[in-house]
Amino acid sequence: MPVPVLRRATVRDVPSVVALLADDPLGATRETPEDLAPYLAAFAELDADPRHLLVVADDDGTVVGTLQLTLLPGLARRGALRARIEAVRVATGRRGEGLGATMVRYAVDEARRRGAVLVQLTSDRSRTDAHRFYERLGFLRTHDGFSLPLT
Repeated sequence: MPVPVLRRATVRDVPSVVALLADDPLGATRETPEDLAPYLAAFAELDADPRHLLVVADDDGTVVGTLQLTLLPGLARRGALRARIEAVRVATGRRGEGLGATMVRYAVDEARRRGAVLVQLTSDRSRTDAHRFYERLGFLRTHDGFSLPLT
């Protein structure tokens, strides 16, 4: 089986990325793939900012995975640049092939290349398989995360 190509997403990829985001128990409750307008607006904003990188795994024209890498400047850690990985998704039929690990390693390498000293991510407490996945990749449970819904 050919290895998907990891590349920067384009606006044409947005419907496929949204479908991936919606294709799990949590995403099914919060994503609305039938209305792409808010996703297209968000894509335009993140694509215009060089600190954001939306990656897709392209298998001969079919998007089979995605993640977002965001670089965060800050004063802590002597002005260190941090990287955050968000919204890692692999198409249902492609899970278990190592594609997720390939994508996360790609994001870590890109963060390092851009000068980040730390890569962070969060994962919903209910995603226990994802937690084991990230730990296998060397991520450590060093913090407790908090969120405050604003809507």
